[in-house]
Amino acid sequence: MKITRIEPLVCHARMRNWIFVKVHTDQAGLYGWGEATLEWHTRGVVGALEDLNGLLIGEDPTRVEHLWQSMYRQHFWHGNGIVRGTAISGIDLALWDIVGKVHGVPCHALWGGAVRDYVRLYCHLGGGKMEDFYETKPGDAKRFAELARKAVEEGFTAFKSMAVPETMPLEGLKPIRYAESCVRAMREAAGDGIDIMVDCHARPSPAMGMQFAKALEPYGLYFFEEPCWPEQLDDLAAIQQAVSTPIATGERLVGLESFRDALAQRACRVLQPDITHCGGLTQARRIAALAEAYRVALAPHNPQGPVSTAASLEFGFATPAYAICESVHNDVPWRQDVVKEGFVVESKGRLVRPNTRPGLGIEIDEDEVRKHPFQQEVLQRSFNPDGSVTDW
Repeated sequence: MKITRIEPLVCHARMRNWIFVKVHTDQAGLYGWGEATLEWHTRGVVGALEDLNGLLIGEDPTRVEHLWQSMYRQHFWHGNGIVRGTAISGIDLALWDIVGKVHGVPCHALWGGAVRDYVRLYCHLGGGKMEDFYETKPGDAKRFAELARKAVEEGFTAFKSMAVPETMPLEGLKPIRYAESCVRAMREAAGDGIDIMVDCHARPSPAMGMQFAKALEPYGLYFFEEPCWPEQLDDLAAIQQAVSTPIATGERLVGLESFRDALAQRACRVLQPDITHCGGLTQARRIAALAEAYRVALAPHNPQGPVSTAASLEFGFATPAYAICESVHNDVPWRQDVVKEGFVVESKGRLVRPNTRPGLGIEIDEDEVRKHPFQQEVLQRSFNPDGSVTDW
């Protein structure tokens, strides 16, 4: 059995271009699906996938670890940059999909079998719709409460919001009070039985991140995500030590060493590797082993397309430290048209039962994908009131 072609299929989904990766083999009807979505870097990732062809064409697709080592270590430059790391991840997912199909079992069965009966999903406010999740004004506590109630009505027992506004490196109480009012409104709307997460998007400086973390601590957040840049591990660790709220980070980390350092410095209590960026399922399983040694929970970053979700769920069913699965369901109205999924989502509680189909258990409808060809992603740019650049 040999790999004959690495085929990227780009599907425009408003904020993102989903990059599906189809790995073809010389066996009739045998191929694998992966995903290598990276916002605002679509052309770069597609080019990186082409650059990796020479390492893969003619190789046995079931030698996943061997091929991963080749992709990561050869061509001189290691695969720990975001563009090449994403390309490697997409191919790696597709290879595991092939191995599962060869053996006729879901991927989680290849890794020792299911360690749980279900995986719980959490949603973005608004189901991932750009206008609701990213563009709700920080002073509109009423709207945050409305969206929180809607998430609970849809069956979710956990949701994430972006209730921390963009800030300058040092500000007064106004943004802190905004965040407090929004989180208070969501907690009152949802009740204590619902888990609430707040994503800072690494907008704050360490000084402002510390203030936000302390101000929101009384509201019992499930986790508080990226209160400062992920590169600032010392500051993340200081924030984590100052509050009881679990700090989450990891979606922008690529390379095993980055995750090792975050854990060694006690920078978080929740680690969020993105399976489509960090090196695929092969690398995610190594990251999981590190996290388990530190008794740190895993909640993989997953706002992308349906192949990423299927891979995250397979990973979750085989990984003891896995806590919850991020999901979006309303980013584009035709999301379910492009995919057939092997897992079942129970509407009450939004619990996912294990996939029973081979591999990742999904099939991409290529005709539907071609209805949404590449377009430049919706531009997101943020500036402070004085015109200086800030993080989106």
